[in-house]
Amino acid sequence: MDITYSPVTELNLLKDLQDRIGYENFADGFGLTKYGDISGLVAGWSGDPEFTDLLIPFAQATGGGSFYALWKLDDRADLATLPVVVFGDEGGQHVVARDLRELFQLLGFDTEITVDWERAYYYRDEDEPHSDGHDEYAAWLDQHFGLPVAVDPDVVLAAAQAELGQRFTDWVRPFLP
Repeated sequence: MDITYSPVTELNLLKDLQDRIGYENFADGFGLTKYGDISGLVAGWSGDPEFTDLLIPFAQATGGGSFYALWKLDDRADLATLPVVVFGDEGGQHVVARDLRELFQLLGFDTEITVDWERAYYYRDEDEPHSDGHDEYAAWLDQHFGLPVAVDPDVVLAAAQAELGQRFTDWVRPFLP
């Protein structure tokens, strides 16, 4: 396992998979990026340390430049249990998963997330082919975490939004341009 990528075991396992089967090759538009690189936050949102110190960017969410980050809403030691937020390349920021494992299930839906100011969502046509590494990713998710891929991503997103959406919106508001 690549322990040099991050201090998060789950992300290191995913990095190993990505190194084997390729960037954007198991979940459409997704790829792990430099862990903790805040340049996108600073460029598009805020360079305020009160903002950047509580977010850990770790992955591209879309080919257009949206990205995922962990939100350090408290001082928990297990970073994999932190909520996952998305920042859209054309604006908008939302909680998408209550933890990394939920995000991993969403990635298994195998389509880019759509992010706008009002919401974030996943949509794929029934006849849209899966990424080349999708089956290997689904097997990886089951093997390492005993989880299935999300069949209905709206359920996962709704649960995350219900629990943490307003709290994130209230927290991020003072930092928005």
